[in-house]
Amino acid sequence: MIGRFKAFVRSRWPSLRLRTIVLAVLIFTAALPGVSAIFLRVYENTLVRQTEAELVAQGAALAAAAEAAWPGAPAAPQLPPLQPADYRPEPPSIDLSATPVLPERPRAAPALTPADPDAAVAAAALAPLIRATSRTTLASIVLVDRSGRVVLGADTGGDYAVLPEVRAALGGAPETVLRRNGAYRPRYSFEWLSRASALRIHHARPVRVGDQVVGALLLSRSPRALFRGIYQDRGKIMLGVGAIFGLLVVLSGLVSRGVTRPIEALSAAAREVAHGHGAIPPTPQTAAVEIRTLYEDFAVMGEAIARRSRYLRDFAAAVSHEFKTPLAGIRGATELLEDHHADMSEAERRRFLSAISADAARLSQLVGRLLDLARADMARPEAGVSIDVAPPVRRVADALTVGGFAVTVELAEPAPRVSVPEATIEAVLTALLENSRQAGAGRAVIAARATPEALVLWVADDGPGVPQADRPRLFEPFFTSRRAEGGTGMGLAVARSLLAASHGRLELVASQAGARFEATLPRAQ
Repeated sequence: MIGRFKAFVRSRWPSLRLRTIVLAVLIFTAALPGVSAIFLRVYENTLVRQTEAELVAQGAALAAAAEAAWPGAPAAPQLPPLQPADYRPEPPSIDLSATPVLPERPRAAPALTPADPDAAVAAAALAPLIRATSRTTLASIVLVDRSGRVVLGADTGGDYAVLPEVRAALGGAPETVLRRNGAYRPRYSFEWLSRASALRIHHARPVRVGDQVVGALLLSRSPRALFRGIYQDRGKIMLGVGAIFGLLVVLSGLVSRGVTRPIEALSAAAREVAHGHGAIPPTPQTAAVEIRTLYEDFAVMGEAIARRSRYLRDFAAAVSHEFKTPLAGIRGATELLEDHHADMSEAERRRFLSAISADAARLSQLVGRLLDLARADMARPEAGVSIDVAPPVRRVADALTVGGFAVTVELAEPAPRVSVPEATIEAVLTALLENSRQAGAGRAVIAARATPEALVLWVADDGPGVPQADRPRLFEPFFTSRRAEGGTGMGLAVARSLLAASHGRLELVASQAGARFEATLPRAQ
């Protein structure tokens, strides 16, 4: 099950760049303090608005009770059931970040005239209800008459007509304000984090009898404390904290699977390859794009190292074999001369010395060709090269048209310019034409055809051609069918390496008669 889930995730894993992963982690880490602060602010504002909603609900219920108990109120008619359009919820209006905070509510001013008698009667009827409500909701509830004189609650007999919320309510509109709480004293070390701790919510609501506002209810209460609210909602908050830590774990896994683990695996594979064993690991599908590219480059590098190692091993074996024969001949002739110099005739001594000289000359030739191959292998493309192939082609053709061997040049004018040095073109053509001449050909043709990316020079002769069995090894160093005539088998290998250094190619192609080679020269930019 877990294996199938991992395979499913790998098959659908998006291609993420390393910078994207790091940026996401950094942004999330940087946003954590801000997210926490915003959460606390929003949560505290929600607690304040919840307290306001409770005061609004209490005020609406008590205002309806006051209206029913007010002297002279008409009898309640038989009302039809409420319809959806009859519901008009009153949303909270307080916002800690926008609502101004007023000073602490002052004590009621002395009343200059007596209170409304009807309001006093209603207050007497409502007193038990208001008392029970305050005991349960902890809200302070005050009833004032139409002039703002207090008839029930704290400061009875005083006047609240100067308060803006009371004036709004007596004008017929409910009003909620924030005021300082003068009785507040901090009890906890971190209470300063709460903006609402030192505030009190005041809600004023009109009391109507018919179409007339006959009084108002003034309700006030401190909002729910931030830390008490956090404690009461600890389950939900812990769930959110767990979700944040879970997201951190996911991001850590993303960094691990996208960066850390692939790099560790690649590092271990590099150590294995350095010790001569181990395979290149497959590219992880969950790795970042740069890491995937690194894996691909490492695989190419590993394959190149393996290919070069095989080449060096085979090349060392071939060099050893090629050098062994002339060295053995020189050693044998030298030993014979040392042991039997006095017994040999002058002709025999000359024959052995001639053999030593021939073998030394072959060794010198092999060393020279090895140096040519090393220089060709280490050559690098020259920047900005732009060559017209016609002059070097004609020079080689003129130089090798000797001794009954004719070279014909068939080039269209003008031929496109190529990014291969003249010396390389001359060396490659010389090697091909020398092979043709030494193979017994009497005539060779140099021609060209252009493609959008390259100029293809081909050299064809009328000789015996290359045997089918020799074709796969034709470009291997030291492979030659004319070893007895002094051939080193290095000419074609050097020519191919020289062209490869300029991003060109040298290939043997099929032909009806003789041998045909094609040299692909990239066009100049």
